[in-house]
Amino acid sequence: MVAAVNATEIDEIRKIPVVCDFPDVFPEELTGLPPDRDVEFRIDLVPGTAPISKRPYRMAPDELKELKIQLQEQLDKGFIRPSSSPWGCPALFVEKKDQGGKRLCVDYRPLNAVTVKNKYPIPHIDILFDQLAGAKVFSKIDLRKEDIPKTAFSTRYGLYEYLVMSFGLTNAPAFFMYMMNSVFMNELDKFVVVFIDDILIYSKNEKEHEEHLRIVLARLREHKLYAKFSKCAFWRKEVGFLGHVLSEKGVAVDPSKVEAVLNWKQPESVTGIRSFLGLAGYYRRFIKDFSKIAKPMTSLTKKNVKIIWSSKCEEGFQELKKLLTIAPVLAQPDVTKPFDVYCDASGQGLGCVLMQEGRVIAYASRQLRKHEANYPTHDLELAAVVHALKIWRHYLFGNTCHIYTDHKSLKYIFTQPELNMRQRRWLELIKDYDLEIHYHPGKANVVADALSRRAHCNVIEAWPTARVICWEMDEIEMPTEQLVKLYSLIIEPTIKDLVIAAQKQDPGMAHIREGIDEEKKACFTLDDQGVLWFKNRLVVPKDMELRKKILDEAHTSVLTMHPGSNKMYQDLKQKFRWTRMK
Repeated sequence: MVAAVNATEIDEIRKIPVVCDFPDVFPEELTGLPPDRDVEFRIDLVPGTAPISKRPYRMAPDELKELKIQLQEQLDKGFIRPSSSPWGCPALFVEKKDQGGKRLCVDYRPLNAVTVKNKYPIPHIDILFDQLAGAKVFSKIDLRKEDIPKTAFSTRYGLYEYLVMSFGLTNAPAFFMYMMNSVFMNELDKFVVVFIDDILIYSKNEKEHEEHLRIVLARLREHKLYAKFSKCAFWRKEVGFLGHVLSEKGVAVDPSKVEAVLNWKQPESVTGIRSFLGLAGYYRRFIKDFSKIAKPMTSLTKKNVKIIWSSKCEEGFQELKKLLTIAPVLAQPDVTKPFDVYCDASGQGLGCVLMQEGRVIAYASRQLRKHEANYPTHDLELAAVVHALKIWRHYLFGNTCHIYTDHKSLKYIFTQPELNMRQRRWLELIKDYDLEIHYHPGKANVVADALSRRAHCNVIEAWPTARVICWEMDEIEMPTEQLVKLYSLIIEPTIKDLVIAAQKQDPGMAHIREGIDEEKKACFTLDDQGVLWFKNRLVVPKDMELRKKILDEAHTSVLTMHPGSNKMYQDLKQKFRWTRMK
């Protein structure tokens, strides 16, 4: 392929480190056919499909003049050729966003309707952004599009067919995604994100970015893929990508995209409502309780519902606009650290917030399904937890997470002697996660309340994995064995500190320390911090209030379901030891 490079752009390219070594990757225009690829674009039709031919659309005189010019340009470049195909879809013009003017396109809807769809997966944008944790330097490259279709289009001046991929073909995005993933397979999820024809290079520092950028540009040159320089950005601390603004701080809504939502007039049809909710919903992870706010509008999109724009619809309409203008910068998740999940449920829907180290990663919500409106409160609360675990499974599965939710409602679930099938299914799902549940009465400010309070003694689900031991145990280097019980008592910092402080003040503990080398006291050990242990169990001194506190916590713990004395003793003796404990 011959590529013509603009002299002005060449001057700009020469000023950019690394990019200056690859001016041929940024041609002003392509003047010939692209090279043959290892993969071929195919249009497979539904069996029994007959050729479809549509009459050309009528055009205004100015459009006809532009049509002649663009047809000749594409003929000269070899992008199209005259055709005698029995197929034919009408051509039309769309406005160019970047340069103004008109772009020649084809209305391929009739062809797309009978095309077997390519199921190659297009990645979810949120998943792409998850790779960016710790990135500080960004570059963005926007490719020029190309491929080889077998199509024909009709115009006032005859029938033509494309020799390169044109706009509007249903399988074009999937094919291009496949090709780009093949080109950058070794770099994906390391320092490259690809979404169809958009490439993002991200690095933790400028030295790394220099190496990463050079690799990507060399790969483009090798495969004769060309970028549009005017749409690219290099060496940025902040860059716009797929309708978002990416930076070291996290992910934010692109203000230019929000403007379209703010300028949206009151919808007057089901299509208009769906269009608005679709655009606003693209940023739903930035909006707490999106589904609840949008519910009055979504109810108007149901079948056989008359459109009456009520005051509640208007309130939700304006509230979504307002929230998008003040949307927070969402943090990037770090899968090496624990997650916090805050759940809430009401008669309107389920809501949850994913956080890490005090920063919001994402909001999620959904409206209640018809049958869920009959659920009792405790089932709705558990449904919110299950909803969070499902939608954020890719973050939470295999990681430690803390669930903050209403105390009384979930206590009802875990203290029931008999559970219905729905509750049993949910509890089976919960067992797959390494999570700790925090109960907080009241929901006036569940996030602030959860962060400000610390329980003295909690329980953590103890599945047969080594991950179950909490950080408090690691901090005091408590030797542990792999646990196989469903639930295991853990020591929170407050209990640990109370026991250690009591050891230092108890004369009996001092006597044991002095004779710790004696044979009869060989079961006692001292760690580096001077904490006394008995066969890997924390020794509790003769402090009746402290012992009573531990017993009370073990008895009232929700997940132990008010155990009897023998069961409670068996649980406690795994972690504690004191004289006449039983």
